This record gives sequence, structure tokens and C-alpha cells, in this order.
Amino acid sequence: MGRRIETERLILRTVTIDDADAIFKWTSDPDVNRYMIYPLHKDIEVTRQWLMSRDTDGDDEFDLGFELKETGELVGMGGLFYHDDIDAWNIGYNLRKDHWGQGLVPEAMKAIIECVDREKGIRAIIGEFAKDNLKSKRVMEKLGMTYWKNSVYSKLDGSVSFESIKYIKEMH
Repeated sequence: MGRRIETERLILRTVTIDDADAIFKWTSDPDVNRYMIYPLHKDIEVTRQWLMSRDTDGDDEFDLGFELKETGELVGMGGLFYHDDIDAWNIGYNLRKDHWGQGLVPEAMKAIIECVDREKGIRAIIGEFAKDNLKSKRVMEKLGMTYWKNSVYSKLDGSVSFESIKYIKEMH
């Protein structure tokens, strides 16, 4: 089906295998990957395989690419992922380093949250970030999220663990 949302500066859309080159630009960047749960993509084939494995139109996954209206360039991704065991949506996002600090992630995530809330209803949103990742903390604060509890998470390959902080936003 393909989802599409527009904001002031972005087109938020379903990504496809054709976006692999653009996505590889941030999934292979050690600075972007530093606190991410996924291991660094060292080969574009890893990015292609990941894209092919995803259910991009699933009812419990609203993960969209961030395309700049001005240039048509895909510079990030983000979304909400439902967990029925806790009746809450987890938030996640990535952005190419050369676009950090421009307010693109809060702009995109606010629009995604509004869309999901209209379509599905959201009781709560939960986000987790490494305690040293102050940029992610700031994004969550801009989204109205507040401290919930301390935690720990690891990369999917088990290579690194991070002390983390979980934020929450109660919606309804």
C-alpha cells in the first residue's frame, strides 16, 4: 500500500529496496550507528537484506523514510512499533549525520505520532536512549516525553551494551 505523510520540510514515506544506497549512507556511518541497536552495516548487501526482510505495510509498524521536499533526498527513517504485551508503541529513528541539529526528527516523529494516533489510537509511547546520547534525549523531550526509568540495552549482535534511559508519553 505504501504510506505517505507530508510535513513542512519532509515527505515521510514507505521505503523500498530502491532506497538501499541512501539508507546505507547512515547505517554504515559509525557516528550514526554508535547508539543504534543494529550492528554497523559494512556492506550495502546487509542493507538490502534488511529492507527485503521488513513488513513495511504492517499494522504494528509505522516506519517511514524522511525525504527532503527541497531535494528529494532520503536522509533518515523513523517510526513507531506496537508492543501488545505492554499496549504501547516504541519510538525509533535514524538520521544522516549531515542533517543533525536541524529539527527534522521531531518534525517527522510528531507527524508519524499524529497519524498513528488517528489510525490506531495510542495509549503510550516509549523511547529508550543511551544515557550519553543527549541528542536523542532532546528529541524525546521535544515530543513531550518524560523520564520513566533507567535500563540497559545491547546491540542485536551482543557486541556492546549501553546504560540507557527510558522515556514515556501517556496519550489517552
